[in-house]
Amino acid sequence: QVQLVESGGRLVQAGGSLRLSCAASGRTSSTVAMGWFRQAPGKEREFVASIMWDDGTTFYPNSVKDRFTISRDNAKNTLYLQMDSLKPEDTAVYYCARGWGGGHPGDYEYWGQGTQVTVSS
Repeated sequence: QVQLVESGGRLVQAGGSLRLSCAASGRTSSTVAMGWFRQAPGKEREFVASIMWDDGTTFYPNSVKDRFTISRDNAKNTLYLQMDSLKPEDTAVYYCARGWGGGHPGDYEYWGQGTQVTVSS
């Protein structure tokens, strides 16, 4: 089993920055990839970023590319999401997940409980 706990979500003004963290515990030695997703009320869960745990290769959708940066600290088993130039449409619950990589929720096996990010205009 793997446990994922997100933190760092809060209210921030448009144009501001925020860094989310995701601490992993349990059977983390076999991690292949981790990712961030978000879900706004009434919308489907949306891919935000992913990173391959071994070589650090990252993937982003166009909606957040050049604004968000995913990174990881292998020694601490912690995943990060640096979010800059935030927009009101970035408002959502942000989830971290562990799986095999890719941009679909079905590519991930373990999920955190989520952390709320609210961007005010």
